[in-house]
Amino acid sequence: MNLAKHLTDTELSAKILRHAVPKMSELNIPVTPDNYSVWYEYFRGVNLDLKRAIDGLLSNKVAFTAEVNAGLHSNFIQEKSPEIIENVQVETQLLINGLMSKLSKMSHGTERFSQTLNEFQTDIKSAPDPETLTRLIDTLADEVSEVVNSNQEMEKSLIVMSDEVQSLKSEMENLNLVAMTDQLTSLHNRRAFDEEVLEHLQRYKMDAVNSSLLIIDIDKFKNFNDTHGHVIGDKVLAYIALALKQGVRGEDFVARYGGEEFVVLLPDTDHTGALVVAEQLRSRIAEKKLTVGKDKKLSLGAITVSIGIATLGHDDDRETYFVRADEALYRAKSSGRNCVKG
Repeated sequence: MNLAKHLTDTELSAKILRHAVPKMSELNIPVTPDNYSVWYEYFRGVNLDLKRAIDGLLSNKVAFTAEVNAGLHSNFIQEKSPEIIENVQVETQLLINGLMSKLSKMSHGTERFSQTLNEFQTDIKSAPDPETLTRLIDTLADEVSEVVNSNQEMEKSLIVMSDEVQSLKSEMENLNLVAMTDQLTSLHNRRAFDEEVLEHLQRYKMDAVNSSLLIIDIDKFKNFNDTHGHVIGDKVLAYIALALKQGVRGEDFVARYGGEEFVVLLPDTDHTGALVVAEQLRSRIAEKKLTVGKDKKLSLGAITVSIGIATLGHDDDRETYFVRADEALYRAKSSGRNCVKG
């Protein structure tokens, strides 16, 4: 499907998101930045090699697995992946430009109408004959009708424009949410964590609001993958994610930092409070025996985690805050694992 053949540049830019995102949803493709950039290019219809590749996959009913999606991005998009941000900026700017153009036209119409009224007033004062007066009134009537019609069209255009903007805003909010979410565990991801840490730093410096950081690592996680495969390993990650989410307060921030490592930010929590939370999480995870499979016949035994703690200090920045918690995690793993250090 080549939208560019049927739409103007402005229409293409305004509507392309509303074609790409639903199609990805239909095909069960996660709307990540990389995947989105592939389908954005597809619906633009300019990258013919990409279009042929996707059309072939669609016609052969090939499932768009993570490997297929990664291959499309690597082979056709990777060199110009920054375009996803630029495309969104361009689309938004085009919508704004279109709105300003319509407002300018309306302003021009009312300005001309005002000029007509001034001329009409001058001609009336000159005591015109009936024929001239009739012509003036007819002219004024035409001008009034034109302004009314123009503004009615403007109102319709603004309504359509408003719908376009709201739709684009909604889609970008969804994309932003996806960009901040770990697809496997549905937790926040590292990018979201980096932004949250900055907020904690700012609150601490401005209002002395305490903050504590937990770094949590699954003990001997590589053994699960080596022994049972990555599918079971993914189930272990999902289990730990759920246990962490259920074990903290609603205002606490839980994220998957990468691999088998998770982070928890505890706002308004001092070091003593963080130790209590960390120990509760550790014991909550260790006490349960995990079984998987349809009949839950495969027992993975007890899964344990090691936890490092740091509490935000006056001299901390984002890096030192994380490093201190990471060093504490290292001490926990060196002490035999399945323990908390801070």
